[in-house]
Amino acid sequence: MVDTPALLANRLTQEGDKTIAFFRVISPSGWDQLVYNEGAKWNVQHILAHFVTTEKAVSILTTDIMAGGSGAPDNFDINSFNEKEVVALKNLSPEDLLNQLSALRLTNIRIVSGINPGDLVKTGKHPYFGSAALIDIIKLLYRHHQIHIRDIRRVLPV
Repeated sequence: MVDTPALLANRLTQEGDKTIAFFRVISPSGWDQLVYNEGAKWNVQHILAHFVTTEKAVSILTTDIMAGGSGAPDNFDINSFNEKEVVALKNLSPEDLLNQLSALRLTNIRIVSGINPGDLVKTGKHPYFGSAALIDIIKLLYRHHQIHIRDIRRVLPV
């Protein structure tokens, strides 16, 4: 099956719904469960905040690449960005973060739905993978959630 903007938008919708449903069943004490104990030492709530910042950043990145831009700047430090952005959202409640994530995912679904199929092969710099086709950047958006949710499940039975 050939990936089209409609199929990618549908996958973003399905995976976004799964992500929201996953976080909705986390108990109040579960939000503080440490998931990553190296580097920034993120708990479950930090990962949700990370998803919010990623959704926002990917909408900017995809829009730039669609318009002929080069993607992320060469000097972009993804680790600093992630840590700074997660800290900036530390005072938001899980419910506020979930609402923002839902709204931002809808924005990305609209962007992807409006992509010309020929634009899916346009390439730009992804901050982690380097040069990447737009189709791969879009797929990474929902796979990224799957990876972190898998890590949460390892430490928090949900």
